[in-house]
Amino acid sequence: MTGIDVRFLSDGGQAPAEVATEIVRFIAATRRSLDIAIYDFNAREGAAAAVADALEAASARGVSVRVVFNQERVEYPDVRRPPISDPEEIDGLMVPTRGVRGNGALMHHKYVVRDGEEVLTGSTNWTDDAFSREENVILRLASPELARAYTDNFSQMWEREKVEASGGRGPLVTLDRTAVQPSFSPKGPSIAHLVAEFLGEAQRRVRILTPVLTSGPILGTLAELSGRARFDLAGAYDRTQMEEVGAQWAVVPANAWKIHAWNAVAPRLSGKRSTPYSKTSVHDYMHAKAIVVDDEVLTGSYNCSRGGTENAENVVRIKDNGIADRFAAFVDEVTARYRAVP
Repeated sequence: MTGIDVRFLSDGGQAPAEVATEIVRFIAATRRSLDIAIYDFNAREGAAAAVADALEAASARGVSVRVVFNQERVEYPDVRRPPISDPEEIDGLMVPTRGVRGNGALMHHKYVVRDGEEVLTGSTNWTDDAFSREENVILRLASPELARAYTDNFSQMWEREKVEASGGRGPLVTLDRTAVQPSFSPKGPSIAHLVAEFLGEAQRRVRILTPVLTSGPILGTLAELSGRARFDLAGAYDRTQMEEVGAQWAVVPANAWKIHAWNAVAPRLSGKRSTPYSKTSVHDYMHAKAIVVDDEVLTGSYNCSRGGTENAENVVRIKDNGIADRFAAFVDEVTARYRAVP
């Protein structure tokens, strides 16, 4: 592979076993170490169970395997869905694991660091629905310097077992003549403000995929861009979740400005009518997190949510015209698909 590789997942576009096999192959090629931070992992069910088997097989052949996971199951006011899997399911893996507690915040990462040389990150949890019924991004970065930044972030969580103990700005790295920089929350610069500043740099186009849009700085910046009649802004969100958000906003007078801002932004976007959440229902959210600004991309685990800056999250900023065009094409495909659905 080249230094940067990306795969896009769509609802119904691939079988769970196909995505699980890709992750299993990544794990199977490990020589020395695997550090994994995963929010939701059906370790004993469906195609995702093959990933658990691969981790245990790697450990059995002498690879150092460590896994951190979200310890607490909490309902959240901005409609972030709890994980499908129980923490005990991940903690029961035959490899070293540690739960990370967040005092109401989430350990929301979905990344793997392999041999201190490569990173697999993005928005994709390890469940069959994430593999086959949601829009998602899988980003692969082959760079020891970037891997070191992710390892440092992992170590913060592994050693302290607290969300608030992790975060910070990663190095700016040139990879395949492309500028790449990761950022981690909650410590360090606010991810919401990083995203808002990124959007504020737009001169030509913005494309966005996010399940929800509740962050004040991001929503305000998008509303300002939406006010430019000829500005090229498009994207998609999860309509079911945002309708729940709207109902919550409506009973809090202080949120009136958010309703006004959302009413300015929403006509530029399309919404996926996902299945209302229950533990046993299909989980078919519009789950990808990706923003294109001109010839740059920001992608990772971060929803554009009010509470997301308190979570353990990661985003990667990539400056490359070709990669930006690939992301923009994916956003346009998702946008067109759900614009046609009432």
